[in-house]
Amino acid sequence: MSNTPLLEGLHVVDLASFIAGPAAATLLGDFGADVVKVEPPHVGDAYRSLSRIPPNPQVEGVNYPWQLDNRNKRSIALNLKSPASGPVLERLVRWADVLVTNFPPRKRAGLGLGYDALASLNPRLIYADVTGFGEEGPDAQLPGFDVTAYWARSGLMDLTRQRDVPPAMNAFGSGDHSTAITLFAGIMTALYRRQKTGQGARVTASLLAEGAWAAGMWLQAVLVGAKVPRPIDRSDPPNALGNMYRTADDRWIVLVFVNEDKQVPSFLEAIGHPEAAKNPRYADTPGRRAHAAEIAALLDKAFATRSLTEWREVLDATGLTYGVVQTLEECARDPQLLANRVFVPIDDGSDEAHLTIDSPVRLDQEHKVRPGPAPDLGEHTESVLRELGFDTAGIKELRKAEAID
Repeated sequence: MSNTPLLEGLHVVDLASFIAGPAAATLLGDFGADVVKVEPPHVGDAYRSLSRIPPNPQVEGVNYPWQLDNRNKRSIALNLKSPASGPVLERLVRWADVLVTNFPPRKRAGLGLGYDALASLNPRLIYADVTGFGEEGPDAQLPGFDVTAYWARSGLMDLTRQRDVPPAMNAFGSGDHSTAITLFAGIMTALYRRQKTGQGARVTASLLAEGAWAAGMWLQAVLVGAKVPRPIDRSDPPNALGNMYRTADDRWIVLVFVNEDKQVPSFLEAIGHPEAAKNPRYADTPGRRAHAAEIAALLDKAFATRSLTEWREVLDATGLTYGVVQTLEECARDPQLLANRVFVPIDDGSDEAHLTIDSPVRLDQEHKVRPGPAPDLGEHTESVLRELGFDTAGIKELRKAEAID
């Protein structure tokens, strides 16, 4: 394993806001890239404001989402609407190997941030942009968030709700983080292409396309003319052995049997219903599907008789496939996540051991940079400008023109 991070020496300009684009830049930084985040003066990336609504008063003041998606970056406060910012932007583009943006196409063009304009300054530039709804079509200019584009528009939100129940709000940022992985993959593919051709490239991703990919198994069925799957009703599921059941202590178990003919008899024996295995209505897969509501009702009663701990002992002893619906608190202490170093320490210089979530892409032969603290707004403005060749007088002029703080 090399002591030098894989992407050390790679220059990244992060012009994006909120989650999907910045998180892709964070993945590059995890592997050693030098990431400069460009933010509007005074207010910064609007994602910073989420720290004002912490879910836990014990961590008030800790901007945990900002830390997660902006670690190991340098922040420069630059007013892109000011004509005086042009020389700074130009030097950043010439410096960069990768530029990430999520401005809608029209706004991007208005700020002079279109691909053609920037590629003319740096033909080797990897230009990565992420949108809500894609670059073309009637809704290309709409602002998109994971809840509106990834979850709602893609059909995922409807697919995962129960019949006659309003759709549930998704876990905030879940679509964004998935899209960030796709954008990161596209950037790395473009870097490989540049290595072969010497030329930069444009990489695109959208929350809507990512949502369609996530819903792909069912969406593909619809594309070839299959019947639209109905929202799953837990009391009358398509398959009672791929369903959720509540235990006596109000916990939920998810059954996932992939080899029913082998697993069902031992399962029914284990839960105390060996007679059900001999019921001709449940003897084969078509019968179990046809009588799924009956089986679900039987299992509801059975699982309600014991606690989660008891059921885990039973199911583990039988070697059956199941899952437990964990709380976030349980997930944070899960020995499996800890053993696989999903949570890593933040190198913030404090005596307290603060952890953050590692990005999920790993190479056994490469090590990542230890997560450092996310930057304060404009924390590195002057040092970055000096690296770009601006002297004291030039920086003073930029401040006078209100291009920087």
